[in-house]
Amino acid sequence: MEGWSESEFRNRDLMAPCGLYCGACGVYIATRDGNEKFRTVMGTLYGTKPEETRCRGCMQAEPAGELYAYCKLCPIRDCVRGKGFYSCHQCGQWPCPAIENFGLATGVRVMKRAIPVWREKVAALGDEEGSVEWARSECGRYHCPSCGKPLFRGARRCRACKAEVADDLDGTL
Repeated sequence: MEGWSESEFRNRDLMAPCGLYCGACGVYIATRDGNEKFRTVMGTLYGTKPEETRCRGCMQAEPAGELYAYCKLCPIRDCVRGKGFYSCHQCGQWPCPAIENFGLATGVRVMKRAIPVWREKVAALGDEEGSVEWARSECGRYHCPSCGKPLFRGARRCRACKAEVADDLDGTL
């Protein structure tokens, strides 16, 4: 699939426990691609300095190599790890106040859409392959409906053809 590799779909570091798949995150994509201009744009969007705007996935083993500042402080990530899970899809208390009170409305919308899909994929294919297929399906969503080029979660417009895409995906940040 254009925009992502098979190894990314299989990389547990990118399987954010809340359902916000890290592989579709603009901060991750900018870091992965070494795209300094895009990293600066993402930092401006989230209010962080460009040098702080780096990430290789929120579920990296501790100590994490490059973990975005917001991910380091994420109560959802801490909760999942504290319960011995790797994802909210494994928790019987989902959705919980940490999901409901997440700071970005777009994030809440994505989480509430993504976790049920993750559960379905795992129920049908088992934990390992179900999680991989969930990651693949998340990336499959993030392609421009006009030109088919890959996008990042939260994109307002396609970088390739400039089409407005937010309303077709998750809304605006």
